[in-house]
Amino acid sequence: MRCAVLGDPVDHSLSPVLHRAAYDALGLAGWTYEAVRVPGGTLAELLRGLDSSWRGLSLTMPLKRELLGLAGEVTARARLAGAANTLVLGPDVAPGGLADNTDLPGAAAAVRERWSGGVDDVVVLGGGATAASTALALVDEGATRVRVLARSPQRAAETVDAVRAHPSAPQVEALALPTLPVRADVVVSTVPVAAQTPELVALLEAPVLFEVLYDPWPTPLARTAAERGAVLVGGLDLLVHQAALQVALFTGQDAPLEVMRAAGERALVARARG
Repeated sequence: MRCAVLGDPVDHSLSPVLHRAAYDALGLAGWTYEAVRVPGGTLAELLRGLDSSWRGLSLTMPLKRELLGLAGEVTARARLAGAANTLVLGPDVAPGGLADNTDLPGAAAAVRERWSGGVDDVVVLGGGATAASTALALVDEGATRVRVLARSPQRAAETVDAVRAHPSAPQVEALALPTLPVRADVVVSTVPVAAQTPELVALLEAPVLFEVLYDPWPTPLARTAAERGAVLVGGLDLLVHQAALQVALFTGQDAPLEVMRAAGERALVARARG
């Protein structure tokens, strides 16, 4: 069976490392997992060319929202997020595949692995698909207020609308990047390192930082949060938990979470060594 992660860029993805480690541990010798560059706007063409050997796809930017209009069936959580990062293919799902979003439960599991306290007030940096998924995950965990901070609040409208549509009806607003200190129970960062200026980092305070990046590591936000003694949830935590859920969807077996985490950690150490 063939699986892959699609996106643009995609060469940096750790998903092949995690999935291959899982398939090996599960004894799935005939399963493969590759990284395939797929620019935005070309996903439909690729999907039409897939044969019956394909079982599952992981989707990263810029394809997470594009997939929703192409899959045969879409789960409720993917529709809520307005994005899907997973497509399950095969005779046991609808023609065109089942689109799901494992970022939501993966983010919740990543946070709860390290933090059992309250998450009522959440600040999210960035307004893309990952921002929507992580915010929704925290609303699932009890958040009632979500502030989305973006360089252009108007561009975060899709994310705000998605979070606001959650059945628990959280208070959601899009705001410009702050000029005064911002405090919350959890700060989620979905922005690149280049956007994590010293001025911005100094203004954000929370007992928990959820940094969705994993390379380079630590990011400026992660380094400062650690120095302040905050609980740090990293991008590898998110990646491992959401990938484990994908493995279960693709294979029908429980994923070997710790095997996958160890493989990811080794890969990051190897990258750091050059």
